[in-house]
Amino acid sequence: MERNRADEIPWNDRDPSGTPSGVAIARGPKIERLRWIVQILDESIRVPGTNFKFGLDALIGLIPGGGDLAGALMSGVIIHAAVRSGVPKSILLAMLTNAAIDMMIGFIPLFGDAFDFAFKANRRNLDLLERYLEHPDATRRASTSFVALVVGSTVLIVSGFLILAVLFLQAVLS
Repeated sequence: MERNRADEIPWNDRDPSGTPSGVAIARGPKIERLRWIVQILDESIRVPGTNFKFGLDALIGLIPGGGDLAGALMSGVIIHAAVRSGVPKSILLAMLTNAAIDMMIGFIPLFGDAFDFAFKANRRNLDLLERYLEHPDATRRASTSFVALVVGSTVLIVSGFLILAVLFLQAVLS
């Protein structure tokens, strides 16, 4: 029976069957453990009568002043597993971006809480890791494009705010 590379993340040793891009995948915790963590954080509670699920991350995010930071720290477990697995920087950056978006928008009162229930950064990050283990080259390209889109959008938004601030100051001072 052929083993599926996504069923296990080995630690430190090279995968004897040969890792697709030559990356050493870490040996040890099973992907099942990461799936269980994501289940608890993002999908453990189903709203009755719907298919909508949320988890501990969304509930912790309701705690003012530190809930979103605590959620981001818990997201670090999946990111750490990806680092130990030798995942390329473009994918790690996409995973960090997902966690940062979840945390930063989560800080916004009410809107951030609603966003936390829907965004599910941990599920996104596990999906990225599993896709990389199955299709490393395609996932690397998609992650690079995602990061470029986020960086470009951020630059445009910040530039827009700076232009508005300068125009506002000119109007006030003249």
